[in-house]
Amino acid sequence: MSRRAEVIAFGPDICRDFGRGVTKEWLETNGLGGYASSTIIAANTRRYHGLLVAALKPPTQRTLLLSKLEETLAVGDVEYDLSCNQYPGALYPQGFQHLREFRLDPFPTFVYEVGDGHVTRLEKSVAMCRGRSLVIVRYRLLASPATASLIVRPIINCRDHHHLMRQNREFDTSAAMSGARDVVSMQPYPGVPALHIRFPGAYFEPWGDWYLNFEYAEEAARGLDFREDQYSPGFFTCECEREEARYVLAGTEPVESLEPASMMEAERCRRARVVSGWSAAPEELRTLVAAADHFLVSRQTGEEEDPPQGIVAGYHWFEEWGRDAMISLPGLTLVTRRQDVARSVLRTFAQHRSEGLIPNRIPNLDEEPSYNTADATLWMFWAAHKYLDHTGDREFVEGELLPALLDIIDWHVRGARYGIAVDDDGLLQAGEPGTQLTWMDAKVGDWVVTPRSGKPVEVNALWHHALRFVEALGAEHAGPRAEVVAERFRSRFWNERLGHLNDVVDGDMAVDASLRPNQIFAVSLPYPAIEGEQARRVVETVRRDLLTPYGLRTLSPHDPRYHGRCEGDQRARDGAYHQGTVWTWLLGPFLTAYVRTAADRSAAQREACEWLAPLWRHLWNAGVGQVSEIFDGDPPHRARGCIAQAWSVAEILRAAVEDLGCLGAVG
Repeated sequence: MSRRAEVIAFGPDICRDFGRGVTKEWLETNGLGGYASSTIIAANTRRYHGLLVAALKPPTQRTLLLSKLEETLAVGDVEYDLSCNQYPGALYPQGFQHLREFRLDPFPTFVYEVGDGHVTRLEKSVAMCRGRSLVIVRYRLLASPATASLIVRPIINCRDHHHLMRQNREFDTSAAMSGARDVVSMQPYPGVPALHIRFPGAYFEPWGDWYLNFEYAEEAARGLDFREDQYSPGFFTCECEREEARYVLAGTEPVESLEPASMMEAERCRRARVVSGWSAAPEELRTLVAAADHFLVSRQTGEEEDPPQGIVAGYHWFEEWGRDAMISLPGLTLVTRRQDVARSVLRTFAQHRSEGLIPNRIPNLDEEPSYNTADATLWMFWAAHKYLDHTGDREFVEGELLPALLDIIDWHVRGARYGIAVDDDGLLQAGEPGTQLTWMDAKVGDWVVTPRSGKPVEVNALWHHALRFVEALGAEHAGPRAEVVAERFRSRFWNERLGHLNDVVDGDMAVDASLRPNQIFAVSLPYPAIEGEQARRVVETVRRDLLTPYGLRTLSPHDPRYHGRCEGDQRARDGAYHQGTVWTWLLGPFLTAYVRTAADRSAAQREACEWLAPLWRHLWNAGVGQVSEIFDGDPPHRARGCIAQAWSVAEILRAAVEDLGCLGAVG
């Protein structure tokens, strides 16, 4: 593994080791919710892997259209297969044996080397351009002792990215050729946009066939269906000259007139601008800023001059979630100085509120949002607070947001959906049988894995913060209510015997004293619900039992319900999801609380900087250049879940910039 400024790169020691290379995945996105992704050795191990997963209703309805390109490099009379697939009992071909290097520069780039003595070297780069359902693959012959040609076979699919496909009669295998036989188009099913593939300078040979029983190891490990069939309509062939770039374009728009070289260069420049203000920051921080860009999306296509912006919660399978968007917003948009995106996201969710709640999830534009959340709406007060701190834009906050925020508080006082309402003691209660309303929302059938109905600690810490925030904006009537909440919070949640806050009161159990990370928000929010010695004891207890190198455990390992590994089938994974599994995003509020309560702030910042070292190394593993959703609670804390999670990136970035002086100045 080599490290160069702003470039994550792997050499032949990893690229030619299947067991190591297959665990590292790359991700390209297009700002519409679509993406391209695979492993660094080009072996698809998930149903979500593919070269073109298009969001047909941005940023939703993700559909796999182009699974991969199977490449063969012919040098003289010898052919070398560069691709890699897992079939039942066989790994074929094994093109990773020719892979010399993989790097993010900024696009996923592969360098293949074949031949003995006088080698032939081929470079391949994969790029998506913002705002287009299109993928560009560029090939360059870097060195060759003889004439070389490239044979490229597209592997076509057409399915929701959550599902798998089998050979079927409804799949239309007809392929239309155009141009100088360098363009091929397919529309496997009615109602789905046609896929257009262009390879300028190449010649398409129709030779259609089904390829059966691709196997996806990650799906098998998750206890899900893991085999599928895919179709290839034929193959392209072209001659390659040294240093000459060849391009394959594949997309849902006509591709005949597109200029791939200029499009890739424009996208490269756009990404350079994203990190251009961070020249004085460490390499790892610049990597996080680049990672943040992948989660920001436009909610629809068309001719709008200023389309609504959104935040995708994670890749590969999460869409827009209210809670994730509000928690991620400061790190992804404010710390990175993209205030226009932050304003658009806040405006969108405020406009979509219903009966005092913002959506838990925003689905397709033609579907109704769902509102089953007790905390997402309250996180919007935190996001608005951060927006005001970073921008000073009181006109937007007081003119547009404050009326919505006051309406939300009014609904919470008189009662919103799902039993969300202020109780007689001034605290906020929430919950109905069978409904999960907090972020610990795993449910399997009728089994509520982490029941938290009643008065959850973080919901009431957020409620206190919300009241204090609107009071600071001029809503003086919120002040007395906030005082009552603060007093009741300390008396109801503080557990002197255990030295930490109860997790839920007045729920199914009179008091749920489980040691969970939710209490950290009572210390980390801008208007904390507890201060002084109680706050310090909470931080120390969380540090002792829940802190790991990658985030906070969701349950103390001393609890008999603790699960140290999040693996197995759906039931097993959901059963561990919030019962010990480590969540990286929780490290952000913990670092805020740790520095805030420290007697020596500078010493605390230096120590916290050291804690981030494992996460910086993690940028080179799992989703390279990204931060995973979750990790096992037990060492060695294997990465699990999504390979790229918005709030994981956002909260590490936010805390590093706002709370830790060890990361240097930002240019």
